[in-house]
Order: sequence, then structure tokens, then C-alpha cells
Amino acid sequence: MPPAESAGTLGLVTDIGQMIPAPRAAGRALEPVPSKLLRPATRPGTVARVPLIERLAHDDAGPVVSVVAPAGYGKTTLLAQWAERNGRAFAWVSADEGDNDPRVLLSYIAEALDAVEPIGERVFAALASPQSSVAGSVIPRLAAAFRSMSAPVVLVLDDVHVLRKGECRAAVSALADHVPAGSRLVLAGRSGMPVRVARLRAEGRLLEVGPDDLALTTEEASALLHRAGVRLGGDAFARLFRRTEGWAAGLYLAALSVRAGVPVEKAADAFSGSDRFVSEYLRSELLERLSDDQRRFLTRTAVLERMTERLCDSVLGATGSGAVLEELAAANMLLVPLDRSGRWFRYHHLFRDMLLAELDRREPDRIPELRRRAADWHAGNGSPEDALEYALAAGDADRAARLVEGLWNRVLAPSREATLRRWIHWLDQQGTRFPEFRGRAWAALFRAELCRNGIGQMRADADEAALLFAGTDGFVVPVSATLQGIARVLSGDGEAGDAYLRDAVAAGGTGSGPHHAIALAERSLLAMARGDHAAAEDLAGRARAALDQAGLDRAGLDRAGLDGSGLEESIAAPLVHAVQARTALHRGDLPAAREHVAAAQRVRPWLSTTVPFIAVQARIELARVHLALADVPAARILMDEIDEVFKLRPDLGTLAAEAESLRARLSTRRGGAEHGPSRLTVAELRLLPLLATHLMVPEIADEVHLSPHTIRAQVQSIYRKLGTTSRSKAVARARELGLLDS
Repeated sequence: MPPAESAGTLGLVTDIGQMIPAPRAAGRALEPVPSKLLRPATRPGTVARVPLIERLAHDDAGPVVSVVAPAGYGKTTLLAQWAERNGRAFAWVSADEGDNDPRVLLSYIAEALDAVEPIGERVFAALASPQSSVAGSVIPRLAAAFRSMSAPVVLVLDDVHVLRKGECRAAVSALADHVPAGSRLVLAGRSGMPVRVARLRAEGRLLEVGPDDLALTTEEASALLHRAGVRLGGDAFARLFRRTEGWAAGLYLAALSVRAGVPVEKAADAFSGSDRFVSEYLRSELLERLSDDQRRFLTRTAVLERMTERLCDSVLGATGSGAVLEELAAANMLLVPLDRSGRWFRYHHLFRDMLLAELDRREPDRIPELRRRAADWHAGNGSPEDALEYALAAGDADRAARLVEGLWNRVLAPSREATLRRWIHWLDQQGTRFPEFRGRAWAALFRAELCRNGIGQMRADADEAALLFAGTDGFVVPVSATLQGIARVLSGDGEAGDAYLRDAVAAGGTGSGPHHAIALAERSLLAMARGDHAAAEDLAGRARAALDQAGLDRAGLDRAGLDGSGLEESIAAPLVHAVQARTALHRGDLPAAREHVAAAQRVRPWLSTTVPFIAVQARIELARVHLALADVPAARILMDEIDEVFKLRPDLGTLAAEAESLRARLSTRRGGAEHGPSRLTVAELRLLPLLATHLMVPEIADEVHLSPHTIRAQVQSIYRKLGTTSRSKAVARARELGLLDS
């Protein structure tokens, strides 16, 4: 979705020739919307904010700049003027509601920096992995890329007030701590900066520009009106200036009104500065002066966040939108070009708000259909997430359900949980309005997967999803059956659970993603529990084959060109490796058991509470293997991690009793050796891939946001546990053990 307000109010903006990012390399996380990365340019005649620009450009300015003011104060115009006059490289991201997803936001920031100077593929590799750790991998790599730019860069994040999700705000705050010398991180928005303002202010690292700074002086206000072709007498100008209090948007709108024929005295007296008054003014003094065709075009296309000829034609069910857009742009009708070629536009935020209110007043029944058409156009033009947003806004249950079906695998990742929860909320709301809506099934399926309210609710959600999906084709039926089976197993009914899992395996395949491998692994554990070890061995092997076929294991990552450091292979992989280790133990193949344990160790750091029952179950099975191998310390580490998951998700059914049994066994066992690869903690496992690089300790510390002292302590602990005395030997030993790629 496009920015809510990135047009300046001292003069509307266009692209000044910043290169649109080249087509993305294979494996990048998303296809960026070019208009979000375009650096705006002020039009000729814009009032120059010279004192403010000099203040921003001063060498003593802090590395972080906040520009905070209500709509219409010219925040974006000021920054665009700075970009044109400063001579530094500018990377620009216009934030919008769709960026309330850390993977999306960080992808755009990476694309913006990459457009200034190639930052390499390590950042994009981490972003491209659906389950990669944002905090542990993406942010450190992006911060390192920012620091390694060969020349100072000004990174502008515009409209940051739309970033409400904690993960996104934390990501921006982390970047603020790693701005390289000479560069700037500029955050512009209406309120609520996503950084620790008090700390940055106390450290002298923050330059703040607020409404008082942005308010026009009388000289600037007079210049704005003159350049817009409006000359007011002294008294009329004074009244208008007092009413607007230097608010640039009000002055500009007053100028438009006078140019449209409104008497000067009326224009001066029409403004109170309130949003309601401005909306009424725009309606009565601008809309009413347009032809019916122009007015219909404006109000109906106001449902669009950004516009292009073919999109407008599709939404309006007509042709000729390109000519209308050109006519409106030429008339300076608060239409903002978003690219150099003049193909994409958007309305000024204040103007769009008024147009939407007018559309709701004149044609309220038409709004859903206009949004449905927008959804269909985006779906057919490679923008499925934009399509879903329009379908959600339209309240179109069927369209949303179809779009969710194509997108669900993208959001079953820790860093997309915020997006997923928003979808669940909407799908639930629509389910109460439309009882036959499949969105209820998707909401239930997602809730069962997240298991946020315990196993009993997971079972009910999985059953509801299966019932609502009954009779449909595709992967949702075996996925639902897998979750039904797991919920019953964890409720203590292994026999019933196995029946559901058997059905899931029979109906599934690689199309059901990790769930096919999970269903086979769960059946293997049930076979072990009843003493059928031949079946357990067969099922474990089939689970591993399912991983390989679906490209969910390390080989799949390698084929995708990812280096694997800091990546989660799949929610299924840790469990499958643990189950294979247990079957290897039963047949007495200790080398194979250790090999599977090492494979599980590589993915263990990325087991999270997103799918909590897998996070706990995989660790319990691994701990059992470690105990069988007399590696008590490793089992204790896993027990500590299990306890952390239970703090957040206490109701995980029979897993609680299994964890207590494991804890009791551990209480009777001696501590064991102080060294050994299995003693590596999650933090140390995350550090291993960085030891295999050329980075020095201070650079590694910067990557992972820890002090060099902490990193040195972890490195020494790794040496001790691997039985080595140097970094090169530790890396070699880790490769021998399968903890690092060869």
C-alpha cells in the first residue's frame, strides 16, 4: 500500500530521476513497488526552506533526524529540497500500512540502499527465507550493509507514523543505533517516532524538527501565494495567515480556491485550520466547480492508494483514464506524480480523505464494487498482497479467501505473525457476517497452527477448519487433518490422532508443505510408543524423504542460493531429524544418531513459539536422544529452552507431562562433561556461522547487537566445548560435526 502522506504542501512532488531499482535477483523476498522507493522532487516555484535545509545538512547534526508534524506541514517537501541541494546520496522509502510487517519493511529499506550502492546478496538471502530470523539475521546484516556503504548516505523513511507493530518499530530503532559516521537516518511522520527519542536526545544523537520549525514565516507564506499566482492585500493576507498559523497545506488550498475563482476575501475567511472545515471547503470550493465526469473520476478513484491508467480503467469500467489523469495533473489538482514517466499517481492525503468522504456521501453502495475491481486488477498484475488488502477493505469474503489460499505459506513464519493475526481478525469478523464463508476455515486453520489458546482450542479450531474445508480440493484438507491429529495426540488420544495423521499422509504430498513431513514424523513417534519399531523406522525415512522432495531441508536452501547462516530450514526439519535420531538409536547406529543430532542442532536456534507444539516436541525428542548418548548437559540446555516456551504457551497438553518426566530424569543424572558440541547454547550456535567469516570480533558484535566482551566470552566457550584453542580449529571442528556447511 502507498504512503498516506508523502506529497509536500509547498509544491507537489515528482521523481527527479532516481533510478527505479532494477528487476530483483532471483530469490529476493518480494517484488518492490517502485513508487515507494522514488525520491520526490519539488516542482519549480516551490518556496525554498533554506534555513531548515542548512540545519539538516550541518555536519554537527545528529545521525538520526526526526521530522514530526501533522498532515500538510511540508515534511516531505523539506526533505526533497534537502535531497536536491545537499549533494549526498539519498535512499528513500515511503512507508505505508503494508509495511507493518518487518520482512516487508526491511525489504524496502534494503532495496532503497541497494539502489544507491549494491549491498550484496547476504541481506536479500536472509530476507528471502520465509522462516528466517528478523532480529537474529536480517537486522544485523542490514545494519552491517548500511555501515559498509562507501560514502555517506541519507536514508529517509517517510510516513513512519503508519508503523504501529512493535517488531517494525524495533527494527527501525535497531537501525538508528548503527548509522555510520557522516550518514543520516531521517524519520518523517505525524507522530510517534519508532526510536528511543529520550535516549538519543540525551546522547546528542538526535536532530528534531517539529511543527513550529515547519510552520511558514510570513515571508515564506507570502512567497508561496505569489508563486501560486495569488496576491492578497495586507489585511486579507494577515487574516489568512492567522487562520492557517503557517500551515502550508491551508495556504496552498486557499491559493487553489482563489485561482478557481473564489473571491479573495472569502478565501481568506474560509479557513479555521480544522480538518472538518478543510474538508467542507474542498468539497464546496473545488469539487463543486468541476464537471460531473471529473468529479465522478476523482471520487471513485479515491478508493485507490495509487493510480495508473489501466488500473483506473479497470476500476471505473471505462477507458480514457490516462487522459483524465494528465488533465488533472496539469491542473495541479492535488494529484502527485509517483514516477518520472507520469504513469503512476496518488492523491494528496488530505484531498483523498475528502474525496472518500464525498464518495461515501454520494455513492456509498458503489464503494465495495470499486474495491473489488481494484483487488482483481492487482491479483491479475502480480500484486497478490495488495489485492488482498483491497478485498479486505471491500469486505469481499470470497475474494479474500481465494487470495489467502495463495498467500498462506508466506505468512506462516515468525516475522509475518503480525500480518497473520490481522488477517485472522478480519476473517473471523467476516465469518460472523457470512456463515458460508471459507474465510472462517482459514481463520480456524491459522489459529490451530499458532495454538495461542491451548490444545483444547487448537483441537476445536482444527476440527472447524476441517469441517468447513470438507469437499474442497488442494492442500488444505491434509493440513487440517495433520493439525486435527496432533491436537488429539496432545490431548492424550493417540489412537484417534494416528487415524487423522494416517488420513493426512494419504491425502497429502509436497503440496502441503512441511505438514506432510510433520504428519509422517508424528506417526513415527506413535509407532515407537506402541513398540512397532519397524513401522517407526519406515515412517521416519519417509518423513525425511518428504523434506527433501519439498525442498524444506538444507539442500533446498542451497539450491535457492542461500548460505544458511541464520536461517530456519523448516518448522518440520528439527522434528524430523530428532525422530530419525531416535530410530537410529533403537537399531544401535550411534554414528547415525549423532549425525541426526548435529543436523537438528543446526536448526534448533530457530524453533520459536510461532508453532509452539513443534518447538517443544522437537526439543523433548532431542533431549531424550542426548540422555541416551549420556550427554546430560545438552539435555539440560534443551530443558531450559522448553521451559521458556511453556512460559509463553503453558497449555500444550500431554507435552507438559512429557517435559516433567524429562525434568525428573535429569534430576537423577550427573552433570557430565563441561565440554562437547552438544553443550553449545542457542547463542553460541548462532555465532558459529559468523566465526566462519572474515569478520573480526568487534564487527561480529555489531552484527548481533552485543558487546565485544560478550562475544569474546561466547567464543571462548565455543572453543572449550569443541575442544579447540583457535578460531580456525573451531570452525574446522564444527564442519566435521556437521554444525557448519563444508
